[in-house]
Amino acid sequence: MESRIELIRGDITKLEFDAIVNAANKSLLGGGGVDGAIHRAAGHQLLEECRTLNGCETGEAKITMGYQLPARHVIHTVGPVWRGGNNREDELLASCYTSSLEVAVNNQCKTIAFPNISTGIYGFPKERAAMIAINTTKEFLAKSKTIIKVIFVCFDEENYNLYKNRLNEVGKA
Repeated sequence: MESRIELIRGDITKLEFDAIVNAANKSLLGGGGVDGAIHRAAGHQLLEECRTLNGCETGEAKITMGYQLPARHVIHTVGPVWRGGNNREDELLASCYTSSLEVAVNNQCKTIAFPNISTGIYGFPKERAAMIAINTTKEFLAKSKTIIKVIFVCFDEENYNLYKNRLNEVGKA
């Protein structure tokens, strides 16, 4: 059986999926990194729709249309800022993946792409984040058959290699 989880190195804004996930800030009004790239690629309508959502709490997710992106939807999730590991960071990061997958299922999205949430300016340790992302996603896919494909999209070589090694260790879903 073909795996439901894949890994690529590339630009998440180029994927023609039902949904791509945006590693957003609490305002949902754009920022740096993948958040800025998604907002730029989607066009001004994305910002206009995000203004109507009244932000988003850490670990939660909200959905918008994809506008000028090849993806039909953008699922915005707010990852935790790393503060040493004793402030529920692991739990909140896992919640980003679970919440995003639940939003995808609730909106009939069968394919979803994730960036490396919280590993940029938010400072989450990359290896730890990869483990949480993969384990949480595998657990969700074991319970839900709605999602047929999850792709982890790594922009940089370091994250790509960490995810590749972790997927090889745990096996693919």
